[in-house]
Amino acid sequence: MNVLTVPNGIVVALFGIVLSASFCDICWTKRNRIVLAAGTAAILLLQGAITFGASWDAMQELYPFTTHLPLAAVLGVLSGDWLWPTISVFAAYLCCQLRRWAALLVVALMPTPADWLQPAIEMLVTLPLLAALLRYVAPSARSFAHYPRSMQLQFGVVPLAGYLSDYVTRIYTSLLADGNQAAVEFMFFVSSVMYIVFIFRFSAEESARGQLEQTRNNLKLQVGQAVREIEALRTSQQQTRAYRHDLRHHLQYISACIENGRGEQAQEYIQSICSEIEASKVTIYCENEAANLIFSSFAGRSESCGVPLNIQAHIPQLISVAETDLCVLLSNALENALRACRRMKAENGPVYIEVTAREKNGHLFLQFVNPCPEGIQFENGLPVTNAEGHGVGVRSICAIVEKYKGLSDFSVQEGRFILRVSL
Repeated sequence: MNVLTVPNGIVVALFGIVLSASFCDICWTKRNRIVLAAGTAAILLLQGAITFGASWDAMQELYPFTTHLPLAAVLGVLSGDWLWPTISVFAAYLCCQLRRWAALLVVALMPTPADWLQPAIEMLVTLPLLAALLRYVAPSARSFAHYPRSMQLQFGVVPLAGYLSDYVTRIYTSLLADGNQAAVEFMFFVSSVMYIVFIFRFSAEESARGQLEQTRNNLKLQVGQAVREIEALRTSQQQTRAYRHDLRHHLQYISACIENGRGEQAQEYIQSICSEIEASKVTIYCENEAANLIFSSFAGRSESCGVPLNIQAHIPQLISVAETDLCVLLSNALENALRACRRMKAENGPVYIEVTAREKNGHLFLQFVNPCPEGIQFENGLPVTNAEGHGVGVRSICAIVEKYKGLSDFSVQEGRFILRVSL
């Protein structure tokens, strides 16, 4: 103990109290500030009474009961919770080690350091360190107050382990100073365990994030498809309205032709009207309504782009694949094929899309063929591209295939890109 021991003890106490409070999600009203200030004053007075009434060592041994426990209780009352304020106290105690390590580094560089140098350095680095932690660490720490308790407990394992290790091996015993093997390697063990937990947690989070991204992409695709179908229905309704409006005129003309003995002309006129109606109806490609809507939508888009689309489909209404998954799979495959044909057409290459779809013994088989440019790169059997916004369709197809434990194959044969899917 030296002349700066007690002042440094006051500074570190204030450092820990302020940092613990900043980690908690508390609305700092005037009343709450007064309560925290009163609690801080009471803690410092209690520390001083023990230090000067007994000894500095006695105060350190009683520190958890005279400082940390009352501080956690005060923060618990102010925040209306007990778990996160307790973890915040442990986390702030762990951050106090940054002061000590900064001072130890300076002391280690000095040839003959004075006994007051370490507490002096600790006091000097306290304010800038506290400012940095309040600015960059505290906001993220406060957000944990709204996380599930299971995640809060995972976050609190390392601070709690560091707290217990410090008091058990350094304050209450001399195990660390004596070089006890278990005491020396305890924190390495905790770090190893938490690293493994982090790996599992990170893997689970990445998997969940991937599924959410896949769901978002699928929903985006379905919304786009729905917009196109609504537009097609709107066009069909407009045509129907026009036919209804013109029906009276058609009948009047046919009636006039019959009255004047021009039956052949009336017959030709009727045939022309029937041809127009036939051209406007939705083509039936298969029994499955969802697949038929997708095929019809892309048939119209292909025709407008000047790309021949040949569909041979035999898909019954009831299949083992969900309608949403079937729509996403068909839409992605046809979208990719149509995009490739647009590129080929711009390069004056051949353009066509061939689709084969059939169901047999509960299994769905799909094949999509379209011309493709040279130089398509594959990685792990999947086509890859660096173009922004591309590659999502392939990932969506693979996700659906994996969901149904099916098979997929992407290949290029004689200038043709072929996608085969079996579910």
